[in-house]
Amino acid sequence: MGAVLDGARTDDIEGVEVRAEAALSATASDLFGADALILGTPANIGYMSGALKVFFDTVFYPAQGTTEGLPYSLYVHGDSDTSGAVRAVESVTKGIGWERHRPPVTVTGRPDAGAREACWELGAVTALAALERA
Repeated sequence: MGAVLDGARTDDIEGVEVRAEAALSATASDLFGADALILGTPANIGYMSGALKVFFDTVFYPAQGTTEGLPYSLYVHGDSDTSGAVRAVESVTKGIGWERHRPPVTVTGRPDAGAREACWELGAVTALAALERA
């Protein structure tokens, strides 16, 4: 998460307020003020984290129709396979009506410099998407 936030908060992008909320404490009200989202999750037993699932369960119906077109990005970390988690998140976000801003960053095993750079870039380009939407 650190590299993603560093990218989103880069000094090269001005005019974007970046807030980080834990999935279990984020609410639909947080979404209503957002111009873009970055979702992150570990891949747990081939699925998204329970915390992210609770977030989606909490905001799905309030967000449906009111956050249509909201750009989002996703990063997923797993030991060996992240495809199930990516598929699950993309299914839910499609149902809410959000638009994927760029392909997910998936990291398997121990994150290396390339993974950290990809996460940084994901944060930065999503901040730019928020700026464009604001």
